[in-house]
Amino acid sequence: MNIILNGQSRPLGSVQTVAELIRELGYENKRIAIERNGDIVPRSQHASTELADGDRLEIVVAVGGG
Repeated sequence: MNIILNGQSRPLGSVQTVAELIRELGYENKRIAIERNGDIVPRSQHASTELADGDRLEIVVAVGGG
């Protein structure tokens, strides 16, 4: 199964949910926003949002500064 992540094709392997993808990418405990197929995925739904073949995800990491 493959997804499109930030414009790049990516095989999922054993990853099944948004939360698992976040963990695999090393984004746990970081301030991020995730869009799946055009819709924002609230943090409260990361563990229950299953990924499907062909999903398009955009992940934006918030950075501080001034």
